[in-house]
Amino acid sequence: MNVKFRKRDSPPEFQDVVTWAAWLYYIDQMTQIDVARVLGVSRASVVNYLQEARDRGLVSIQFDQKSISETVISKSLQAKYGLTGCVVIPKTVEESNLSERLGIAAARVLFGMLNSNDMISVAWGKTILAAAQAIPRSQLDNLTVVQVIGSFHSTVEFSPEFCTSVLANRLNARCMNFLAPAILSSKHLKEELLKEEVIVNQFKTIKSSRIIVFGIGELCPQSTVVSTGFLKAKERERYLAQGAIGTILGRMLNEKGQQIYTEMDDRMIGVSLDEIKSIPCRLAVAGGSKKVEVVRATLSGQYPTHLVTDYETANALLS
Repeated sequence: MNVKFRKRDSPPEFQDVVTWAAWLYYIDQMTQIDVARVLGVSRASVVNYLQEARDRGLVSIQFDQKSISETVISKSLQAKYGLTGCVVIPKTVEESNLSERLGIAAARVLFGMLNSNDMISVAWGKTILAAAQAIPRSQLDNLTVVQVIGSFHSTVEFSPEFCTSVLANRLNARCMNFLAPAILSSKHLKEELLKEEVIVNQFKTIKSSRIIVFGIGELCPQSTVVSTGFLKAKERERYLAQGAIGTILGRMLNEKGQQIYTEMDDRMIGVSLDEIKSIPCRLAVAGGSKKVEVVRATLSGQYPTHLVTDYETANALLS
């Protein structure tokens, strides 16, 4: 049916047809075609009215400042630290669930990275487990998830082998747990163990990975690496004395992002920080006020290519 458009006089509550058109479109949320029918004009006229309404300041279009700031801050972090990608989650009143929220965000990022035949190296910790539990089920073929650091005795649920197993299960992937302790009793024992075929193959798989996912931790007594018993009190003091401020992948680093070595490293089974740089996609996940300096050091060392963090940490990293 042909509709004859006839320009109508604006109702008395509107000063002119431009104001009327803007009200119908923006407040009543009518389509431009419907507005044209009400006004008795063409759709092209409605477009002109709406543009005039914006030009006259009758209508002001604004983005949500919170969303804008999060996008801007992500881009700023990428530029400052040479990151390929960065996700900044919004701040909330409570910080008690920060690890879970970061993990959920990391799961989305990781899932978007995956391709068939990928090998994914995985660290451990609360945030990494949260990511493993939150990642969607995958239909990709021939995925492999590999534990990147040796195992250790602990009662916590976010142990290296459990994080690896959970992620592999969610992705329907082959799981390669590390069949060796994280820390051995002597350097000699470590050197002998590294000759075993199963360990040789484990390191080959890690170095062939396209993706690695890891958390970032501080070294306070309540931190994960200390409270789980991975890092004993005496060993912690030795690292602190040499300037260590935090840890990634069980390795300690200083404020410049350089790895700190002690006798413990001579007995540790796992990749060094320099070795992970050969992995193309390196996703770091961390946040919270206590971790700002070690996250900064990790970025300065250029270990991650991608970062998931929270708004307050991101702000602090840019200050």
